Amino acid sequence: MALFDFRVAATDATTAARAATFETAHGTVCTPVFMPVGTRATVKGLSPDQLREVGAQVVLANAYHLFLRPGTDVIRDAGGLHAFMGWPGPILTDSGGFQIFSLADTVKVSDEGVGFKSIVDGARHFWTPEENVAIQEALGADIIMQLDQCPPYPSDKADVATAVRRSAEWAARCKAALTREDQALFGIVQGGVFEDLRAESAARLMEIDFPGYGIGGFSVGEPHELMLESLAPVTEVLPADQPRYLMGVGNPTTMLEAIALGVDMFDCVLPTRTARMGTAFSSQGRMNLRNAQYARDFGPLDPGCSCPVCATYTRAYLRHLVSTKEMLGATLLSMHNLHVLIDLARRAREAICAGSYGAFVAEWRSGPGADDY
Repeated sequence: MALFDFRVAATDATTAARAATFETAHGTVCTPVFMPVGTRATVKGLSPDQLREVGAQVVLANAYHLFLRPGTDVIRDAGGLHAFMGWPGPILTDSGGFQIFSLADTVKVSDEGVGFKSIVDGARHFWTPEENVAIQEALGADIIMQLDQCPPYPSDKADVATAVRRSAEWAARCKAALTREDQALFGIVQGGVFEDLRAESAARLMEIDFPGYGIGGFSVGEPHELMLESLAPVTEVLPADQPRYLMGVGNPTTMLEAIALGVDMFDCVLPTRTARMGTAFSSQGRMNLRNAQYARDFGPLDPGCSCPVCATYTRAYLRHLVSTKEMLGATLLSMHNLHVLIDLARRAREAICAGSYGAFVAEWRSGPGADDY
């Protein structure tokens, strides 16, 4: 298969769910896929070997944070992100647009680009789309994202329309600036919760023609059902022969609903962030390991889970680690939580290939923990 080929292996008869493969320079990605977030070239608390142990295929990093520290030149001189962080598989870098626009008080945006203040030392920087692509080329990820403008929720429709126009213009400039043939540049659909603006954004990006499409601007405070309502029209119009990446979403139930709409790729900090707070995902719902009820519970974290943590450690031991704030507690819970989402995507793929995705989702929704997500 050629680089960036996206091949659909199976589709579901009753939904838009599909199982596919996507070729990168560092390996084949099987979808649906959940991708752990390693913002600063590390998934917090986990080594590359531990990520492989829980089944990770792709790891994310963030151009904004790496540009600030340790600096693009350091990573370039180390041989790129793969060598720098010791991860041999595919890597995706976010452009940093979301992070920049979340710092609204320090951002100055124009059609030319975006100015922002460093969260590290307060220095002012200005990025054009061309400079953002150059940064991501130096980082060396397999999949890179266009620089886009991500409006908050709620926003006036006129402001969202401006962000759609500007993001489309920046997308064209990003593609024109791309020089590396071993990197797939994805466009990003914006439009907030406005279906007509989402459709306009998708149409403009498809005219430019990318090997894949991110769907951004969700998980910024909008109601869950409103997100799904405005997501469906986007997945319906995006090309069937290219991957669709729903950015920043990692709730298990939402993932399954989005897969049914034709989404292929997901990422989110939720599993590792909640792990560092002492919370574990399970088939029974979320478990707060700080609770005293687990102090003498010598059973596995989740009896139905196949991850190495559940095979080795008890709830009592994990509660001990969490209660005493031992680093190992956050590491083990992060491994478990990531495995839950990675394995959920894997099982969704198996169900699609077996022609039973509808039954798979129905079984999940009827489970005792589904309402807790």
